[in-house]
This record gives sequence, structure tokens and C-alpha cells, in this order.
Amino acid sequence: MSATALEAARRMLEDAALETLPTPALDAIPSKFYDAFVLRGLKVLIAQPRRLLCSLTVPPRLLNTGKFMHGGATASLVDLVGSAVFYTAGVETRGAPLEMSIAYLDAAFADEEIDIEAKVLRTGKAVGVATVELRKKNGKIIAHARYTKYLASLSKL
Repeated sequence: MSATALEAARRMLEDAALETLPTPALDAIPSKFYDAFVLRGLKVLIAQPRRLLCSLTVPPRLLNTGKFMHGGATASLVDLVGSAVFYTAGVETRGAPLEMSIAYLDAAFADEEIDIEAKVLRTGKAVGVATVELRKKNGKIIAHARYTKYLASLSKL
């Protein structure tokens, strides 16, 4: 591998991490900020046993430099809605995701309304599996994910 290629990789990551806010301002952001940043504007349309259907108008804050929804925002929606759907199966959990497998199939753009549907496939004593799909209103799939979560029980203390 050439030194030029290594330097290009370093520059790409470090340039992307340039601060837009002073460090004290960044450090003052509350830990739940990221969830609210991604979920703001999300509406739950249907909550049924083992199923959630949500809607979101893609805000400009979730776009990448290509002007379509960032893959990280998609992954965050999979994680957050995927976690929430376990509550519809009677599993109140604060467990951690074990695996997310996401197929990115199409792009979503600013001000486009999308649906996010999550379905519980299985809940066991310790592990749950769900699918999460992001779709355009015309039915075209933006992303399809399988989401596996550790189902840690909430403390009774």
C-alpha cells in the first residue's frame, strides 16, 4: 500500500471529523441528543402486537454530502425502531443490539415522506429478532434490515 493511499484515508476521516462547534459546546450535548436528532418528526401510525408502522418526512439534517439520507441515519432508525417493536411483543428491554444486517436498496431525499415498518420475528429468553424496512410511499424499498437484540430484563430495584 502506498503512503499516498494511507495519507488519503487519514485525511478523509480527519477532515470529516473537523469540528463545527467548539469542543465545550460539543461536550455539553446531552447523551440522548443523538436519538432525538434522528427521531424528531417520526410519527407512529400503527402499533399492533409484534408490529410498528411509522412515518418520517426526511429532514435535511439526516442527509449526506450526496444530498440523500445518510446510511448512518438509516442504521440509527433501524436500531431505534427495531428496539421499540419488542415492546409490542410484551418485552420491555434495555438490551443492546447484537447484530444489524442492512441492505441499502434505494435513496431517500430531503422532504420525502417514508414509512418505517418493524416486525418481531422471534422473542426468546435472551434474544429477539425483528425485521425493519424503510419504504417510499410508492412501496419501493429504501433499506431492508434484520435486527437481533439482546433482551436484558429491566431491573426490579
